[in-house]
Amino acid sequence: MESTMSVEVERKFVCDADIQKQLEEIGAVCIGQKQFQDKYFDTPDFLLTLRDVWLRCRQGCWELKCTTVTKAEDRVGEPQKAELCSRYQEITNLSQIQLKVREFMKEGNGEQKTANQTHPVVHQDTPKTEGAENCPTGNESWLMELNLVCFAEFTTQRCSFTFGGEGDESGVRVDLDQADFGYCVGEIEVLVPKGEDIQSALRKIEKTAQRLGLSGDQRVQGKMDVYLQRYCPEHYAKLLSASIL
Repeated sequence: MESTMSVEVERKFVCDADIQKQLEEIGAVCIGQKQFQDKYFDTPDFLLTLRDVWLRCRQGCWELKCTTVTKAEDRVGEPQKAELCSRYQEITNLSQIQLKVREFMKEGNGEQKTANQTHPVVHQDTPKTEGAENCPTGNESWLMELNLVCFAEFTTQRCSFTFGGEGDESGVRVDLDQADFGYCVGEIEVLVPKGEDIQSALRKIEKTAQRLGLSGDQRVQGKMDVYLQRYCPEHYAKLLSASIL
């Protein structure tokens, strides 16, 4: 099977009114604008997201983002600047996604079963969003089999920039996102083939951030953080407690 795995290294930042002009001034080229809809899936007990695993359907295409390092470990073990960046393995092949999801579900169910010996799990209602049957990708019986339901759905307007040549910003992409629930955020991103050097990507992102005049030592909230905080506060609180967000 052809590998469709890479590591997405990303730093979020707060957009200001002059950000597009700043990008053009440092040599970034606009590569287009697009609109897309995201639907995120998990079990009612959040077995995936509480493991920092994010299953997404974007315009009919499935993606899985997962990390083997917890956010708490990341913050303790990395230099301050690296803390501003997230690192996720990204899988886009549906068969690989289904295999990984089943592995995570098995691990999560095992941990939950052990915890239930002394602390029973309280099931809560999931947000009233469109369900799996509305994700336009054909046969989704595997979602029902694994009790996966849609917990978040929103649309994003994105304007993307990239850098040419072989300089410090080669391979860097900058996305400016406006979500339909009123939140705007920028992302500096480098995709690294699995097994290659993450530190090089971190250096490129830091260089781009410096040239854009970005400052501050706090992580900027992503679209999902803000969506859950506003519309799914119980889910959000569980993820905060688990040091996922």
